[in-house]
Amino acid sequence: MKELSLNILDIAKNSVKAGATLIEIVIDEQDGWRRLTIRDDGCGMPPEMVATVTDPFTTSRTTRPVGMGLPLLKLAAEQTGGTLSVKSSQGEDHGTEVIATFAMNHLDCVPVGDYAGTMVTLIQGSPEIDFSFTYRREGGEINLETAQMREILGDVPLDTPEVLTWVYESLTAPE
Repeated sequence: MKELSLNILDIAKNSVKAGATLIEIVIDEQDGWRRLTIRDDGCGMPPEMVATVTDPFTTSRTTRPVGMGLPLLKLAAEQTGGTLSVKSSQGEDHGTEVIATFAMNHLDCVPVGDYAGTMVTLIQGSPEIDFSFTYRREGGEINLETAQMREILGDVPLDTPEVLTWVYESLTAPE
């Protein structure tokens, strides 16, 4: 994928399919490294699936026999000297965590891309889910918590055009 925001969209949509009620997305840039963490409280994956999840021929899809999201994210991270780790558990402490690191000064480091558009798409497509988004970088931090938004907005649905416009603008406002 040409930008990290597309990987975020792909992984978060998998979290939605896994029944997550909370999806946390953190992009943390410091000391020349970009770390992407996506954590959910979905149903989790069995250990045998976790062991092969970066193989393109491992997928839970029924529409096609390949799943390229995590394999492409792993490739993008490793091309910069970074890493990808996937942890998942089922049962009482269920959920999945994906962490990818990228050397930001490497020629092959993919740009973050349109993270605001990705968050708007996720909220519009799954307004009932709690999303927590944090982007830390030199010079500032951007945060968005849909649970807080619900408290403030009351009966106003998160997927209304005015709310989605506000989300996009608040995530792209100059620091």
